[in-house]
Amino acid sequence: MSWFEIISVVILGVLFWLWFDSTRVHEIAVERARSQCHVNEVQFLDDTVALANIKPVRDEDGRRILKRTYTFEYSDTGNNRQSGSIVMLGREVQFLSISPRLDGADITLH
Repeated sequence: MSWFEIISVVILGVLFWLWFDSTRVHEIAVERARSQCHVNEVQFLDDTVALANIKPVRDEDGRRILKRTYTFEYSDTGNNRQSGSIVMLGREVQFLSISPRLDGADITLH
C-alpha cells in the first residue's frame, strides 16, 4: 500500500466514526429534548433537533471531545413555535434550555 492509500483509508475511517458518533449523539439529543418537553407539558415539534454548532473542547479529564449544540422547537399553546436548545458534551447532556413560557417561568435543565 502506498502512503496515499493509507492516508485515504485513515481519513475515511475518521469520517465514518464522526458520522456514526454524530448519529448516536443526535438520537440522544432528540430523546432528551422530547422527554424534557413532555415533563414540562409542552409539545415537541417536528420530532427532531437541528445541529447549530460543533467544536472540539476538552472535558473535565483534559481529553478532547466534541461539543455539539442543537436547537429544536416546541409549542406551549399548540398555536406557536418557541425555541429550545440542547448542548451535548460527547454523549452527555451538558445543558438543555427551553425559552421562557408565557407565564414568565424559565425552564432549564443543567
